[in-house]
Amino acid sequence: MCHIRFTISTHSRKEVEHQLKIVQQRGNVRQVKYLLAILAVMDGQSFAQVALLLRVHEKTVAAWVRMFCCYGIKGAPRHKPTGRPPKLTPTQQATLATLIDEGPVKAGFRGACWRSPMIQQLMYHRFGVFSNVFYIAQLLKNLGLSYQKAAFVSDHLDEDKRQAWRTTTWPQILRLAKERKALLLFGDEASFPPWGTLTYTWARRGQQPKVKTSGKRKGYKVFGLIEYCTGRLFSQGQEGRLNSTASIAFLKAVLEQTTHPIILIHDGARYHTRAETQAFFTQQTARLQVFQLPTSSPDYNPIEKLWKKIKQHETHLHYFPTFEALTEKVEQALLTFANAPEAILALCGLPIELAKAA
Repeated sequence: MCHIRFTISTHSRKEVEHQLKIVQQRGNVRQVKYLLAILAVMDGQSFAQVALLLRVHEKTVAAWVRMFCCYGIKGAPRHKPTGRPPKLTPTQQATLATLIDEGPVKAGFRGACWRSPMIQQLMYHRFGVFSNVFYIAQLLKNLGLSYQKAAFVSDHLDEDKRQAWRTTTWPQILRLAKERKALLLFGDEASFPPWGTLTYTWARRGQQPKVKTSGKRKGYKVFGLIEYCTGRLFSQGQEGRLNSTASIAFLKAVLEQTTHPIILIHDGARYHTRAETQAFFTQQTARLQVFQLPTSSPDYNPIEKLWKKIKQHETHLHYFPTFEALTEKVEQALLTFANAPEAILALCGLPIELAKAA
């Protein structure tokens, strides 16, 4: 036994590990077990321990070690097995898709990102099928899966409150606006940085697009309101920070521009909930009624799409040598949308669940 281990140890462990990765990709389960057994013996494990781990007989492990000593990494020459390799049944494929939806952690893996070798192990342990990783990639595509970048979801998201807002609060707001013949305004604020914003664009391969930047940190802030039924836009820009004083001044200007009652829907930003702002709302209850969106629910505020559209067409990959150049660009975009209410209505539709409630 000691002589066998000495003979094995003379071979390069890195060479064995490299070959193991190759046969794992090819889906050759016999070669995988063979090389895993050799690595385990290199680590000093007994034949009995290796046999128990790989679920084979102890004599099989001894035979693999002898083959390694005689023939090296690839083992004894062996005819390629005839017939088609085993594949998952439709029921097993559906189960696999469900396991992938539930995530790697629930399946017993430490990582949170699915990789083809991980799914290869999952298929082998759950269904006894050891497939080529390239076949697995095609299988996943056939099951309607794709290899894509994940997205963040706020841990403050309260689905119960969102559902209550969709099913109860939002229909009540619509009825109230109709009864009072009020303007139904969605409000939000945006910041446009002078150093420019980057995004994807087509360019020559190997030649990354370069955009000049002034390096100045003073951004242009904009308060905005859009009317849900008509697409009317109210906006006001400023150089300073967004705060309750500026927010109140903007709302006062909006109240002066119309004689209609106003129903305002906005998020829970700090300057919306400060005592100064709440006192202003109390003073204006005759004409102004305020509702707050659920926490972390920008998808329920259609004006968010307006900001995205302005940045997409007016500030992404643009160079602004001066703060005035940025200001002029943003104001021109706001004026364009203010004169095209149909564009706002088309652009800023609510999610399907809110549209159905409407």
